[in-house]
Amino acid sequence: MAEVIAPDVAGHKKPPLLAQLRVDLAPFPFRAALTWRIALLCALVVGTAMMYGTFEAAISCYLVIFLSKPDAVVNIGTGIGLIVVVTIVVALMIWVINLVIVSPLVLMLAMALASFVFLYIGAASQLGEMGGIVGLVIAFVLSLVYMAPLGDAVSIALRYAWYMVAMPMAWMVVFNLAVGLSPVRLLKGTLLRRLATAADAISSGAPARHAELAELMRADNGALLQQAASVRVLNLVPRNPAQQVASDVRAGYRLMLAASALPEDTPPARRTALADAIRAAAAALEAGHMPAMPTMEPANPAERELIAALAVLAGAPEPEVVAAPKPPFFFPDALTNPDYQRFALKTTAAAMICYLIYTGLDWQGIHTAMITCYVAALGTTGETVHKLGLRIVGCLIGATLGMGSVLFVIPQLESVGGLMALVFVCMLIAAWVSTGPERIAYGGVQIGLAFLLTVIQGFSPGTSLDSGWDRIVGILLGNVVVYLIFTHLWPMPIEKAARAHLKAALDGLSRLAALAPERRAGAVPDAALVENEVGKAEEALALLPFEPRTIRPTPETTAKLRAAGEEIAALGRDIYLSREALPGAAARLASLAARIDGGTGDAGVPQTDAPGTIGRRLDRLQRAVMS
Repeated sequence: MAEVIAPDVAGHKKPPLLAQLRVDLAPFPFRAALTWRIALLCALVVGTAMMYGTFEAAISCYLVIFLSKPDAVVNIGTGIGLIVVVTIVVALMIWVINLVIVSPLVLMLAMALASFVFLYIGAASQLGEMGGIVGLVIAFVLSLVYMAPLGDAVSIALRYAWYMVAMPMAWMVVFNLAVGLSPVRLLKGTLLRRLATAADAISSGAPARHAELAELMRADNGALLQQAASVRVLNLVPRNPAQQVASDVRAGYRLMLAASALPEDTPPARRTALADAIRAAAAALEAGHMPAMPTMEPANPAERELIAALAVLAGAPEPEVVAAPKPPFFFPDALTNPDYQRFALKTTAAAMICYLIYTGLDWQGIHTAMITCYVAALGTTGETVHKLGLRIVGCLIGATLGMGSVLFVIPQLESVGGLMALVFVCMLIAAWVSTGPERIAYGGVQIGLAFLLTVIQGFSPGTSLDSGWDRIVGILLGNVVVYLIFTHLWPMPIEKAARAHLKAALDGLSRLAALAPERRAGAVPDAALVENEVGKAEEALALLPFEPRTIRPTPETTAKLRAAGEEIAALGRDIYLSREALPGAAARLASLAARIDGGTGDAGVPQTDAPGTIGRRLDRLQRAVMS
């Protein structure tokens, strides 16, 4: 989860590649805890596969490392949900296989159709990556039909596919019930990190340019609110503390937002007093006590919100919450945006090409090529190329670990326990990388997959370098095919994705500006959404060097998009903190939102009488969007 050196929305510079890599590999709260849990869970899955002869244990472990999240409740829900979905799909496949087994051509057409449908649904809805997993399972089942004796083809293929998914997901459910990370513990850790970072940013004298604070503000606050909701729904703590958990999540973000907006000319003594008040609140929360009610008098709007947030953490009632609109299951443009169909078609084409290659060559050892297509395909061309680079590097690292294990470790093993220990140790490396930021996470997934595909061959530990080499060749072949298709067939420009994120940010900003001044303090969800979407746009633009030059925007366009992102983020803070009426601002922002992603909006952008800084920022934003 390679970066370019470019200013981000907070105004600081991103570090060079090696410096960024050190940051991405550094420890952070709960990273070690999640790492050993993923590694141990993979070891348990491999041990079960060896004892009961489950096919493709490497893919089972891939599902574990790819789907595991810090929150035990989320993992339990994912595990149960995927078991139910795959069970239904496999049951339906009995009828499908009996229809398509008549000829290889009909079988391949069924693979392509099912793959396209589920990839399309995943791309056009909240189903997301789960759609690709279901498509992979169906394609995998159908690809096994002609590998089994004719009379047993249906039962063997379906049984293998169901075991491949259901067994690791069942382990994920049981494991997280026993030793999973509690959402209450995770939320408390996140809150303490927010407070500590805000205090450090204030002490630095330039909180608006504090890198870690900017990163935390861009994180998905909505996901944390969902965690807080699960705490309440599942009665993980009594009712009143559960309500306070959700209030604390919003107050923590409100405090960060206020800290980032503090004037840089704030006197040092005042900065010290504010930082000390935040650290005192954090110390009380860490000790399990309610913080003391703040007594400081605010000197400006940023201090007003900061002190109010500390008061909520101390038990004061929070403002009436103004929730952001919930997105529908299917995206509004699911039926009109051709990008979803094109993504599904490109991924399916890559998978079918790989299937034809290894079937035509009668080289089943490289069947990992087809699997890789579902793993490697991503929305934009630049993102796909970036992730392909991570996967190739991860593949080489994982293959090196696997080949070394086959040569020097596996011949010394005498039991399944020894193999599980080997898997645990090597998966620690993969899981540490995969739990990092998005910049490197996919590399960790690929390290684990390549290692397991090399070491686990069939129903036993691998003892042949030839089988391991075949699987690695399959991974590289899949990467090459995906690269060629995604860069030459309907390439999806990063600029389009960045504009979509900026439009979502402007929509949230328009809703924020439309609120009555006294209600803005409760609109933390929309204020957080604005920062999150601007951060996603900036991350997308950072991947431009990986995009083919033929679809890459001009430097001038890129600079304007970055400038628009900076103004939107700054406006988000200014409008949230403002307690003045902003006549016309919401309509002006809505019109700019309609234009920034390629639309034309109204004939003219409405003007506004917004005061001072907000009015000037709106003018600069309009110039960046319209020019």
